Amino acid sequence: MGNSLFQGEDLTCIRGGRTVFLGLSFNLAQGQALILEGPNGSGKSSLIRMLSGLVRPKLGKLLWQGQDATKEPEIFQSHIHYIGHRNAIKPVLTVLENLAYWSGKTKDDPSLDDALDHFRMLPLKHTPANLLSSGQSRRLTLSRLLASERSVWLLDEPSVGLDVASVALLEEVIKTHRSKGGSVIFATHSPIHVENPNRLNLQDYSPLYNKELLAIENDEESWI
Repeated sequence: MGNSLFQGEDLTCIRGGRTVFLGLSFNLAQGQALILEGPNGSGKSSLIRMLSGLVRPKLGKLLWQGQDATKEPEIFQSHIHYIGHRNAIKPVLTVLENLAYWSGKTKDDPSLDDALDHFRMLPLKHTPANLLSSGQSRRLTLSRLLASERSVWLLDEPSVGLDVASVALLEEVIKTHRSKGGSVIFATHSPIHVENPNRLNLQDYSPLYNKELLAIENDEESWI
């Protein structure tokens, strides 16, 4: 489904002295969707943060279009949009002002209205963000995907707080993004339907859930 865009090779993540996952590899192609699976604590959020450049791998490589970006995440950060499971919204700003702030665009840019309109937030564009419901706040956050125009989306629990109709809007956005060659990696506990996704179960790379990896970790304490 297109050329290789983003790769991880033998990634190891250690947080608070605990190995979250090790030996993890993935390959994301243009237009592809990769769903991260696994129980709580298996490292889904940690991996997404690593892929966003916020956390560096203890071991392993990150490759962006074949270029080693492990120590220089800025190589790929301008092509990536990360949304965590919390809404990063400034409560004193209006809906439109929040979107302009995060996209780096001016408030009169028509693309902002288009992004808000898709997520049914346009009628609230002048509403202070502190007056939004949890679902409205999430839809405002997701509007950033359309305003940012980045090729790879990293989404941690993107559907949290959304009703069924809003999840359908998100699914439509992902489908359109992929049809244009964009890619998406996401972790979710709620069903988000995408066509022909690849899946990566982090439990397979987590010593917490995998006795074989726990033995490897104990043998390789010098890694930490």
